[in-house]
Amino acid sequence: MSDEKSGKNQYKENSLSLTGSVAMGTGVMIGAGIFALTGQVAQQAGGLFPLAFLAAAVVAGFSSYSYVKMAQKYPSAGGIGMFLMKAYGKGTITAGMALLMYFSMVINESLVARTFGTYTLQLMSVEDTTFWVPALGVGLLIFVFLINILSTSFIGKFSMVTAVIKIGGILIFAGAGLYVSGLSFDAVGVTERTTSTSFLSATALALLAYKGFTTITNSGSEIKEPKKNIGRSIIWSLSICLVVYLLVALAVSGNLSVSQIIEHRDYALSKAAEPAFGQWGRYFTVGLAVIATISGLLASTFAVSRMLAMLSEMKLVPHKHFGMPGDIQKHTLVYTIVIAITLTIFFDLGRIASLGAIFYIVMDIAIHWGVLRHLKNEVNANAAVLITAIILDVVILGAFVWMKATSDTLVIWVSLIGFVVIFAGERVFLAHMEPTQEEQE
Repeated sequence: MSDEKSGKNQYKENSLSLTGSVAMGTGVMIGAGIFALTGQVAQQAGGLFPLAFLAAAVVAGFSSYSYVKMAQKYPSAGGIGMFLMKAYGKGTITAGMALLMYFSMVINESLVARTFGTYTLQLMSVEDTTFWVPALGVGLLIFVFLINILSTSFIGKFSMVTAVIKIGGILIFAGAGLYVSGLSFDAVGVTERTTSTSFLSATALALLAYKGFTTITNSGSEIKEPKKNIGRSIIWSLSICLVVYLLVALAVSGNLSVSQIIEHRDYALSKAAEPAFGQWGRYFTVGLAVIATISGLLASTFAVSRMLAMLSEMKLVPHKHFGMPGDIQKHTLVYTIVIAITLTIFFDLGRIASLGAIFYIVMDIAIHWGVLRHLKNEVNANAAVLITAIILDVVILGAFVWMKATSDTLVIWVSLIGFVVIFAGERVFLAHMEPTQEEQE
């Protein structure tokens, strides 16, 4: 209830038009992720990496169905936590899966932070990238934390301006890259890296570039005519993102070979811009990456800390003040930044993206299963679409886990430890909370 009240104070009903919600969705999705993920996806899928973005859009389209149905029935700023609560009640599954979503978002922040460091170093003659990439990423996270503490009103205005700049800039990059390539895509096709398993694994990674559509469902209480416009907003946002991602992927493949894309996977767009813009191409893409990372992190840290604050107010996760002043969201902002900094220091881009993909897809499956098992009739959902969404998620997750189990077992072990800590910890916490709740009743 406290979250409902706070939501009403911060957001106005019918304040977000269809155009505004589409702009918000694309602004969140088209950002720093594409700068980092293009090379990572190519490393998995080889020359078929543009098609991996297309396949991921199909998966995201089916995945969005459950969120649309839930948001239409329960338009609220409550987000994923509220959807899980409706499906599973207040218990370990709801709390654990909500935390998986939270951690996948924090993991994405560390991905963005390291992307900032990687691209920024393209302007400097620095050999020790193992130190400076995480150092620059940590510096950006601290800067974003200070801005969030000092001025939340600045974030919204800054995000709107930078959304136009970064999307326009990415389209300029794609157009110039396609023109210079002469629309010749020699790098596109089956290569020695391409197998059915590797392609599905790449699709799981590419899915991270689309998961921002959940931002639209979280704004259900603000969108005008939510029953009609939430679905439209998501379809338009995903469609626009698909076009942009395919243009970027084709522009990269038209200017670099697969081996070059993989060699420069952490900054593939910067390398691909050089044939079109020369030395200025590096400055251009680095500038875009810096704008995208800063704006993305500013908006993300507020949203993620707000989500954790909501879960705290719902009594789904423990909360300690540790003597800090301010409200709960200020505290959750500190927790979020500390976790993101830790991940930025200890994990590279590939591993960060892998952890985010595993956590997000598992949570996504739980959403679909919850709607299918408990709310199908209540939200008027089509069982065939829900089952298809689950199957697609399971297939790409299975392929991705298999690839990581044979190439990078650390990701698997960290994921498993994360699952155990989250769900065992929540079970203990909620069991401890139950007597207190009964006494209050």
